Amino acid sequence: MKQELIVSVALCLCGLYLQSPATGVRVYAQAKIAPMHVHHVHLNSVNPAAAAAYYPKPFAATATKATFNGYEAVKTGNVYLLFTKVAAPPQNELTGPQTAVWHFGWNTPDSRKYNERFRAMGLEIAQMWDAADGKLVDMSSDTLPGLPTQEQILEMRAKGVQPTRQGGFGYLRGPDGIMIENAQAGDVERFNHIHMYHEHPLCAMQWYVTHLGATLPQGRGGAPAAPASGDCKQPYAPPTWPSFAKFPGFVRDPSGAVFFDDISISIRPWPGGGLVGTRGHVVDHWALSVADLEPTVTRLKTEGVKFLEEIHPWGNTRAAMIEGPDRVAIELVEVKQP
Repeated sequence: MKQELIVSVALCLCGLYLQSPATGVRVYAQAKIAPMHVHHVHLNSVNPAAAAAYYPKPFAATATKATFNGYEAVKTGNVYLLFTKVAAPPQNELTGPQTAVWHFGWNTPDSRKYNERFRAMGLEIAQMWDAADGKLVDMSSDTLPGLPTQEQILEMRAKGVQPTRQGGFGYLRGPDGIMIENAQAGDVERFNHIHMYHEHPLCAMQWYVTHLGATLPQGRGGAPAAPASGDCKQPYAPPTWPSFAKFPGFVRDPSGAVFFDDISISIRPWPGGGLVGTRGHVVDHWALSVADLEPTVTRLKTEGVKFLEEIHPWGNTRAAMIEGPDRVAIELVEVKQP
């Protein structure tokens, strides 16, 4: 019998459920939550103007230097990147402990051509290892297909399997050490995701759905299957490659995603926990907009959500700050509907 995870989902169609076809996990819509939309990603930078000027170089079709609410900014689609000036370089995963925010990124129509252009422009590529006994590469399609374990890599080598060298994903190392993904999907360039680490991805997905009204994706990428006990804490799969760590590789499962409109909050596991708070790091927080802040804050407080900042003026609007799973800071910005 299919496992049913009954939570208070933020959907506008109360009384219905949505189900991940891949897993049969059901999440019932029991309460209506005001729609939220990804508003911005807020970064700390030693040079905000230079940081904001960077993004139109690799993503010229969709990233525009701007200002917003007094901040140096980049506008991409309906989302902003905002930059706060700091005196010392903010910590990233290379210079300090890992936070729940891994990176953010764009879908591109031809990721390998984009990568070639990045190199021609002199942009720094964050390379990955193709195996525990391998070499550094720019793109996932430079590695053996299927995100294999080391054992599978050895088996494929013995059979003469070769990388496809078509499409795939890769990363830039941008201003202040930020990691930015370039992943092939669709026919147009667009900012499409914030990629998170969570110790227990399914638990985090439930939290985003229950408290913030996120939706589950259709088809592949939905909630990982829950055991008969209904426990959202899943066992971790063996490490695979490509990986930023040559050894022991990268644990990719269980994983999943939730959506706000067409922006994915993508999740990979962080086995063992210990993620530190995001405030003060290169990605300080990310933000959702809501039409009416006060009732949202009241509801979240009744649900026991932790508040880092109460409602306060923020430029020409108001904002508050909550703490999500694994100490991620999430700002709530009031954006009145016209």
